[in-house]
Amino acid sequence: MYAVVEFKGNQYKAEKDAVLQVAKISDAKKGDLVTIDTVLLVSDGDKVSVGTPYVQGAKVTVEVGDTVKDKKVLVLKYKSKKDYHRFIGHREQYTNVTVKDVVLA
Repeated sequence: MYAVVEFKGNQYKAEKDAVLQVAKISDAKKGDLVTIDTVLLVSDGDKVSVGTPYVQGAKVTVEVGDTVKDKKVLVLKYKSKKDYHRFIGHREQYTNVTVKDVVLA
């Protein structure tokens, strides 16, 4: 059984015991359970339920894990003949979550 969920503006395929890397969750601590009810699609092997836009009654429960940083992205701003250049780096923060349960309506 798997589900496609929308969480913080992105879509993820959630299967039981899968580890997903989502945008940083700042209001939950490590070990907390979070319920996601914005389920777009649920499949239990032979039956597929597609929501309009969400499947009614379907929920995915995840456990919050560690917060990690992605690799550094370097950005160079440059304007020719103007002696202007800036070198900026950025590291996006993510939270690892483990899918505990997928519930169909």
